[in-house]
Amino acid sequence: MKTISLFVPLLAILASSLVHGAASKPNLIIVFCDDLGYSDIGPFGSKAHATPVLDRMAREGMRLTDFYSTCPVCTPSRSSLMTGCYPRRVNMHVDEKNLCVLFPAARKGLNPSERTIAEVLGERGYATACIGKWHLGDHPDFMPTSHGFDSYFGIPYSNDMNRKNVPLPLVRNLEVIEDSVQKDTTITARYTQEAVSFIRKNAGKPFFLYLPHTAVHLPLVPGEKFKGTSQAGAYGDWVHEIDWSMGELFKALKEEGVDDDTLVLFTSDNGSAREKQGSNLPLRGRKGRTDEGGMRVPCVVRWPTKIPPGSSSGAITSTLDLLPTAAALAGTELLGDKVIDGKNILPILLGKTNAHPREAFYYYQMDQLQAVRSGDWKLFVPMESKKRNWGKPEGKTELKLFNLAKDVHEDRNLAAQKPEIVKRLLALAEKAREDLGDLNRPGKGQRKAGWVDEPSPRLMVK
Repeated sequence: MKTISLFVPLLAILASSLVHGAASKPNLIIVFCDDLGYSDIGPFGSKAHATPVLDRMAREGMRLTDFYSTCPVCTPSRSSLMTGCYPRRVNMHVDEKNLCVLFPAARKGLNPSERTIAEVLGERGYATACIGKWHLGDHPDFMPTSHGFDSYFGIPYSNDMNRKNVPLPLVRNLEVIEDSVQKDTTITARYTQEAVSFIRKNAGKPFFLYLPHTAVHLPLVPGEKFKGTSQAGAYGDWVHEIDWSMGELFKALKEEGVDDDTLVLFTSDNGSAREKQGSNLPLRGRKGRTDEGGMRVPCVVRWPTKIPPGSSSGAITSTLDLLPTAAALAGTELLGDKVIDGKNILPILLGKTNAHPREAFYYYQMDQLQAVRSGDWKLFVPMESKKRNWGKPEGKTELKLFNLAKDVHEDRNLAAQKPEIVKRLLALAEKAREDLGDLNRPGKGQRKAGWVDEPSPRLMVK
């Protein structure tokens, strides 16, 4: 963890040397699925879901096998992608009622003072669009168009948040264009159509497209032409539609002649919540937990002629890293005095190094630090948990140490055999507690979330 001003003065120079021969400001597309499990796509071992487009994407690009979300639920993980910060740093780890995600008509949201990936790229002349699920606040001050996006089209919340007072809305910028789309089987196709239109409209200049899918969050609503196409019910059918959507994006990039100038990254916000419908194997656990299956997510990155085809990296990478990497991609410096937690992983993506970009990665569930990873070692730390939300361990939790390189399912507790490693990781955990906080203990490095006294959810104008 370090201040922006200390770690980026040479970003522009580094980016220029690493991206030699490419467009001076390459395009960036980030596709962010919802609740997609670690092994729900072919490149990560899926046998239940056919994903030929993603399979080809991996053959032509790189798999990041140790890529993490920063929290095993929706809102916090999305705040990290936008800001390059752990959710606790920007106070997006819980809502105003101490629940794990934001709900419609929330008074809390992503603080407009935070500098997002869209703002960084927009300042470099990029056209920017968010198409899909936002989930960082529905007040106008917290919506995408207040965070650097030129345009927004999508659902501000999760697909299951349909309320009598706030029906699940489809929004363009700040205006509700449909007031209840919870069971809309066309939603993925509509997102895809919007994304393709954005690519075609902006192919003559650098662009950033953020496509956070509603899929595959409950309720499951795959498109009609995909129903019955898998052996895994509606869940598998929707995975098939995601793969189709990726094919449409690549088709547009090639037809517009910008495929070689575009870095595309595909990942998920957390692990699958459904053991029978989704799969996080060979990882233990699921959405809502800090086992690997809750927070380690599939990630495939493609950039023709730049990213080595058919490659993979086991470096500890994260959604935290997307903002500083985007800045490096665009050849800009992240000037300012705000601390971020992300690292520039462009050298990893370009095959220049496979070294871990961070000393430690921290596993937070809401307000609680539950584990820390350094290198191959992961330590679950002792904690006293309140009896509340699902996914939280109850009572005292013993020290548990796992060597993830040899035991990715977290079966063999080596804490008693490796006291020196336990001691080192406990010190790293304490460092995180001082900076980011833990339970009711505030951290010195925390910043305020956005807050409004009067909520302003997106509603249909009558």
